Amino acid sequence: MAMKKLLIIIFVGLGIIPIFGQGEIDEQQKIFFRNERSFAFLLNSDGFGISFREAKRLNYRNKKYFEIEAGTIKHPKEYRDRNPYYQTPGTFVYGKMNFPFYLRGSYGFQHEMFHKADLGGVAVRYFISGGPSLAIYKPIYYKVLYPVSNYEFQIVEEKLDVITHPPYDIYSRASFTKGLSEMKLIPGVYGKGGLNFEYSKEEKLIHAVEAGLALTAYPKEIPIMATADNKSIYFSLFVSYRFGLVIDPLNPETNKISYIFRRKRTTANY
Repeated sequence: MAMKKLLIIIFVGLGIIPIFGQGEIDEQQKIFFRNERSFAFLLNSDGFGISFREAKRLNYRNKKYFEIEAGTIKHPKEYRDRNPYYQTPGTFVYGKMNFPFYLRGSYGFQHEMFHKADLGGVAVRYFISGGPSLAIYKPIYYKVLYPVSNYEFQIVEEKLDVITHPPYDIYSRASFTKGLSEMKLIPGVYGKGGLNFEYSKEEKLIHAVEAGLALTAYPKEIPIMATADNKSIYFSLFVSYRFGLVIDPLNPETNKISYIFRRKRTTANY
């Protein structure tokens, strides 16, 4: 009878051990908690911008993410110049009628092709995303010279008319705030894809370079220039620097943005 009780105690004990063992999350399990929150500076072939990304891990190699992006739209025929006959402040783009920029929201997917061997390595991932894009543009006002006498001019702030205002009639651009009440919107769609090279040497921080292609389409042309063809479809190359945090619910204190600037950082392996 004593032997029987001893065997029962042993089997019960063996059953309890795995239950307590579940409190120790191994590396394969910990990876599922590692979501991301990051920012990026973008340089496009037709402008520049910034973005914010919130990524959630689906499994060991895949993530889904939501991204918000804002930036400028540049026409390929934009060339900065000065008044050729007068000493004037600043430069201007002759023929530019409107200043455009964009706001985008997208849903994306990221797959890790090559994992880091250690914290000194580089993880290589590809990503694709798409969503709505809103083009916003405001008219540009210029300070135009009107002769009052042979030696005097009156400066009038008005929109550019390339037929009646040659470059030597432009003194400078007016304030950027001039024309804000006349902003217009054009909704569109966009998609992009590329590669992400993540090279951070610290577990909790993200440092990555991204490069790829983007395509944006609007139902009508964005009226940027008066003297050259404008476009409704934009195909561009981009490169960006991305930085941020790995979000870990087990260590909430390290999930704050201020953690990026702390001197003491975690250096444990993935």
